[in-house]
Amino acid sequence: MKYIVSSSALLKQLQLLSGVLNSSNTLPILDNFLFEISKKELTISASDLETAMTTRMAIEAKDEGTIAIPAKMLLDILKVLPDQPLTFTIDPKTFGIEIASDFGKYKLTGANGDEFPKAPAMEGSRSITLPGGVLAKAINKTLFAAGNDDMRPVMSGVFFEIHEDSMRFVATDAHRLVRYTRTDLGSDQAASFIVPRKPLNLVRQALGNAATQVQIDYNENNALFTFDHVTLMCRLIEGKYPNYEAVIPKENPNKLTVDRADMLSSIKRVSIFANKTTHQVRLKLGGSELNLSAEDLDFANEAKERLTCTYAGEDMEIGFNSKFLGDMLSNLETENIHVEMSQPNRAGILTPAEVSEDKEDLLMLVMPVMLNS
Repeated sequence: MKYIVSSSALLKQLQLLSGVLNSSNTLPILDNFLFEISKKELTISASDLETAMTTRMAIEAKDEGTIAIPAKMLLDILKVLPDQPLTFTIDPKTFGIEIASDFGKYKLTGANGDEFPKAPAMEGSRSITLPGGVLAKAINKTLFAAGNDDMRPVMSGVFFEIHEDSMRFVATDAHRLVRYTRTDLGSDQAASFIVPRKPLNLVRQALGNAATQVQIDYNENNALFTFDHVTLMCRLIEGKYPNYEAVIPKENPNKLTVDRADMLSSIKRVSIFANKTTHQVRLKLGGSELNLSAEDLDFANEAKERLTCTYAGEDMEIGFNSKFLGDMLSNLETENIHVEMSQPNRAGILTPAEVSEDKEDLLMLVMPVMLNS
């Protein structure tokens, strides 16, 4: 079996797929990429049994067949080769692989492609189609807030909630929560499922063109993302997602409006002096001033800054984890933001002050930390 392929084009596809690979696999065959040649098209797959990703590309080939090629070695050689045509010659009996370049020849041993695990069939699935740019934005806005606690796996992914007239993407780790809503999406069949972090990262990286349409097929166990020359199937997280609406406070009489970039910069500076365990930053609100401060009593470190803002409500002091607050401000894009609060022991709500799109709604929630007396 013989085929010719561009080294740089192949490397680009393999780097996309390499995110699927685990450093230690239960099955040795999963340390390989599966190459399938059919009708002048090369289909390459990678799997870790939970997530399977496939890309397709055009090649010059007369033969058809499959071979599993060691992933690390193939990536390593492609990274140090300049762009040029490569000729792959495969012995189907010994699974020996010879790669011929302008510089010379390289030999390695593959494995039987038939041993590579097959993706499960999507039985009884439904589907929804959405623009790639919208999906990428939804992942960017939410995924950073997902948890990584093995004891609470339902919180380690993004909750997709499909309604007739809207679609919601929610992520939380119990300390912070992000809810991103699109009112230009929906389906006549309501559904909800939790997609793990790893496949969402892979989808985000592969979504190069915002104009791409993404089809999501889903059933009780799996989700299949299809766009351009890429398909990605992943196992969904089992379990019931927490009632996130219940933790969002409805009455928040204290309302702050402040320049997002100024507040983010201030938090970055002040947090350097915060306690390294709590990362606590204190917000003192009154009149048209926002005072930010942090201290580490163990080392007598302290920082204070003052920002001009618009504030309506009672004078109050509230403490937040500076890392969580910084992440949220980094993922908001508007010039100004609203921060709504009720009491120092209740969650703060962050929303954009300006609406970037009339079809979207973004809400971020962060739990306070107890202030040092």
